[in-house]
Amino acid sequence: MYTITGRVGTSQTDKHGDMKLISAMDAIQDCSIFWMESEPTFLKYFQENHLGMFLAFRQIDVLKLPKYSESITVSTGIYDCKGPYGYRNTVLYDENQTPCILSWEIGAFVRLETGRMEKIPGDVIKSLIIDPKVPMEYLSRKIILPKEGFEGMPAFSVRRNDIDFNGHMNNVRYLEAAFEFLPDDFNVTRISTEYKNPALYGNSLYPKLCKEDACIYLLLEDQNSRPYTIMKIE
Repeated sequence: MYTITGRVGTSQTDKHGDMKLISAMDAIQDCSIFWMESEPTFLKYFQENHLGMFLAFRQIDVLKLPKYSESITVSTGIYDCKGPYGYRNTVLYDENQTPCILSWEIGAFVRLETGRMEKIPGDVIKSLIIDPKVPMEYLSRKIILPKEGFEGMPAFSVRRNDIDFNGHMNNVRYLEAAFEFLPDDFNVTRISTEYKNPALYGNSLYPKLCKEDACIYLLLEDQNSRPYTIMKIE
């Protein structure tokens, strides 16, 4: 497992002094990318062949959130890698090493010039450290949407600050935008997200929201109803 440590600051906390879920997701995302530095053969292959690793799916289970000034640890590791996909767990712990957020992700290996997925050679895959799969409930990567009941929400545009070094809207920024449409008293315990098409600077996103039982389904689409992301929030 690759690990980073930190401390919860004021910019990362909400009005109750709890770490914002978005800030926790930023830490999880950072750890996932820094992991590349711990796998020199894998990193070298990506650099020499102009490949990127783009998120295709993520599930996060929120058990608790750390408090202001608390030390945190984030650990990530690959538990499987096959074809054009890598499968990883990332876990955020509090200062007592109690799990706060459990997650699993699917990353797609993509050639940057073409945007096409690409398989990784076997010798490069064999060079990876494969960690045990973290015990958690693993849902299907395919989110089944309600057939009706979606309501259009106000559109918004991708800002300059939303763009990461891949030139796309950073995956956590989709969640940050989605949270603005949740009821104030909605307690998030789980989020599943399919990432379908990358949004670019200046693109307009058109949200559609549906409440069903205790779940909220949210689509972020383009003007032609093609989804950028599909979310199920519990």
